[in-house]
Amino acid sequence: MNQVASRIGKTLAFVLPVVLVLSGTLAVTRVPWATPASEAQVLTAAHGKKVSVASAPQEVLRSRLLAELQEKNPGVALTNLQREIAERPSLAQHCTSIARSLGRAAVAKYGPQRAQAWSRPVCDTSFATGIASVR
Repeated sequence: MNQVASRIGKTLAFVLPVVLVLSGTLAVTRVPWATPASEAQVLTAAHGKKVSVASAPQEVLRSRLLAELQEKNPGVALTNLQREIAERPSLAQHCTSIARSLGRAAVAKYGPQRAQAWSRPVCDTSFATGIASVR
C-alpha cells in the first residue's frame, strides 16, 4: 500500500507543475491594441505587468521534445535532442536537464521498465538518470 501511495505522490509531483504552467500560460493574453513595435509583449491578467513573449530556447526545445515523447515515443524525442544539440551547440549546456526531463516523462507514460528500453547515451546518459530518479 505504501508503494502505491508513493507512486501516486510521484505522479502528482510530475503532473501538478505541468497543469500549473499550462493554466498560467492560458491566463496570458495578447494586448489587442498593441502597436507593431510592442507586439512582442503581453499583458498578464493577474498583475497587469508587461513581460516578454519569447521563451528561452532550451525551454522551447524541452516543451517540443516532451510533446513528441507523448505523441510518438522517447526514441524520437532523444534523436531530435541529439540533432538539435548538434545543430545549435549553445543548447549543449542544457542537454542533461532536458534528457532527464524526457526520462521522467517516459516513466510517467510507459513505467520504469518500458522507459528503460528507450535509453541511449544522449548527454552522458541523462535520460537513464531521469528514469532512475523517479523510481
